[in-house]
Amino acid sequence: MKINGNEIRPGNVIEHNGGLWVAVKTNHVKPGKGGAFNQVELKNAIDGTKLNERFRASETVERVRLEQKDFTYLYAQDDMLIFMNSETYDQLELSQDFVGDRAAFLKDGMTVTVELYEEKPIGISLPDQVTLEIAEADPVVKGQTQSSSYKPAVLENGIRILVPPFIGAGEKIIVDTNDITYVSRAN
Repeated sequence: MKINGNEIRPGNVIEHNGGLWVAVKTNHVKPGKGGAFNQVELKNAIDGTKLNERFRASETVERVRLEQKDFTYLYAQDDMLIFMNSETYDQLELSQDFVGDRAAFLKDGMTVTVELYEEKPIGISLPDQVTLEIAEADPVVKGQTQSSSYKPAVLENGIRILVPPFIGAGEKIIVDTNDITYVSRAN
């Protein structure tokens, strides 16, 4: 779908210079002399490189629609993660580098959303929150109860996190997967 250069918004995926780019920031500029333009910060959807481009209203760019499909995480094999399409039962292999640091939050049977462009995966999103068990937690130090101090703890997947002093080893907590922070105690 063709759109004018001044219609690009953050989050749009466009085809530019032979690649797929995600608009990160946009700034509409109307200089004193000359025509208005849209200053756009782009991030390559495949390799993550960044680019700043100016698009005039008269220019057109191809806006790309990404297909989003739900996949179920099955297991890890060497440095590959195996997912299954929830509808067709086709399997998809992604490298751990593709998922990044958040691969540690994957659990068997977890549903994730994979963004596809022409059947090629270019992005993955995990659930915003997951429930994990505390493997080890430091004991509470007396006298720290007046201030809202957090203590270090290690989750069952090996990730270190800060938790409130009342959380102990063996308890289940809810963790935000985006910024890897404690949300609340699980029921």
